[in-house]
Amino acid sequence: MKFLARIEKKKTSWLVIILCTLFFFLRFPSIIEPYWYGDEGIYEVIGQSLNHGSLLYRDIWDNKPPLLYVVYALAQGDQSTVKVFSIIAGILAIISFFLLAQKIFKKVAVSTLITTLFVILLGTPLLEGNIANAEVFILFPIILAGLLIYRMAEITSDKKIRKTSFAIWLRTHAIFLIAGLLLSIAFLFKIVAVFDLAAFVLFFILFNLPERVSWAAFRKSLKQKTKFYTIIVTLRPLILSFLIPFIFTFLYFTFNNALKDFLQSVFLGNIDYVGWQNSLLGIPQGLLITKFLVLILALAFITWKRKYFSKPTLFVSLWLVFSFFNAFFSGRPYTHYAIVLLPSICLLIGLLFISNDLKTRLFVITTSVISLLLVSLQFPINQVKSYQYYPNAIQFVTGQKNVEDYESFFDTKTPRDYAIASFIISHTNASDTIYIWGNNPQIYALSHKLPPDKYTVAYHVTENNALDQTAINVNKAKPRYIIVLKESDPLPFAVPLYIMRYSTTGATIYERTL
Repeated sequence: MKFLARIEKKKTSWLVIILCTLFFFLRFPSIIEPYWYGDEGIYEVIGQSLNHGSLLYRDIWDNKPPLLYVVYALAQGDQSTVKVFSIIAGILAIISFFLLAQKIFKKVAVSTLITTLFVILLGTPLLEGNIANAEVFILFPIILAGLLIYRMAEITSDKKIRKTSFAIWLRTHAIFLIAGLLLSIAFLFKIVAVFDLAAFVLFFILFNLPERVSWAAFRKSLKQKTKFYTIIVTLRPLILSFLIPFIFTFLYFTFNNALKDFLQSVFLGNIDYVGWQNSLLGIPQGLLITKFLVLILALAFITWKRKYFSKPTLFVSLWLVFSFFNAFFSGRPYTHYAIVLLPSICLLIGLLFISNDLKTRLFVITTSVISLLLVSLQFPINQVKSYQYYPNAIQFVTGQKNVEDYESFFDTKTPRDYAIASFIISHTNASDTIYIWGNNPQIYALSHKLPPDKYTVAYHVTENNALDQTAINVNKAKPRYIIVLKESDPLPFAVPLYIMRYSTTGATIYERTL
């Protein structure tokens, strides 16, 4: 009780509670959103499939690391439950961000201001924060890991770990172990979290490096176990703990005879995915190579000028550079990719309020403007629809808007998907299967049916050159109905035992005759 009373007296605690409450109400309408977003539909079907004994990547397929699908499986593939999980993840990210801001800026006003900005950008649909994508779930572990490493930089800058007491040694290693595990969890949600690991490791190294660095000094330090040796030893538990969850994941798929499927789906198969719109002057991945060179130049400049950077500026600058490389890595203009930029950009704005030097302020302002310009050019941000999102929810809840109009706000095809799902539920029994040729997998989730093939959408079939195998699997499963969505290409394989039974707005339904 004394602990609770002490917390209640803290002004900062109440500020965090208010900010989390604001975030909750900004995100609350997402809980009642219809099933409309294609990627969420894929995750929902995979979650349901995993709960029915399917093995990820081998029996049911997508190209992301496994933890996002585990979250959807825990939610039984139910969208509202996943959105609640997403809200919880967002609240944890907000708390961690506020603590990090306080640690960096040490001013409640600054921390509150930039955390409010963080809440608005993450809580509203402006950057698609209302959609339960991997980017939303990785923020909390990444920010918390950043906070831990930022704190540890202070501890190790003044003392050599090997000469401190056992208690401090143990504490240091435990914190780095936790930070590594957190970043590994983020990595198993989305592999681009490795860039956050790189940012934090490089910050720790540059912050602890002496002003003058040479190869001779490095070799001497390793022999005498001084500065360079201390840095390497201190980072060792971070790297090892980052690898541990991945090793367990690797062993899990190995023991289930699906290692090749895992590696191909998550890593090797994503080369083509990343390569989309990343070619330059006829060179495959040419644009990605250019981005990498820009990253190297930016890091070289920061390393060269590191003595002019304060600790906060060094941390934020490195994180921002890697976050931009993260968001622009694949070249695809998906708005939710920009979510990974939120922590570093908000912290960059915070630097403006603590910097007394005119040059630093000009640097922050210029970087902020360039950052906003790059984001607006790369990612389509629908400000009008984001603003209308809340009136749409209020009108629906208060009875001023009917269900079909409410659903159509998100996508004009959504009422059609619900109508098809209703048809399936009323015309099939539990043992019947269906097959949907199209890119709206949420129909499976709504009708509580699983696809007869490992691919949940048509574009996965074509991208993976799996038309022949899909035809074999569909014919073997003998689904009761085959539904061809009209916005998709015609069904690319023969189904001689089916006749067209129903033609609805936006879909043709074929029924099996034998």
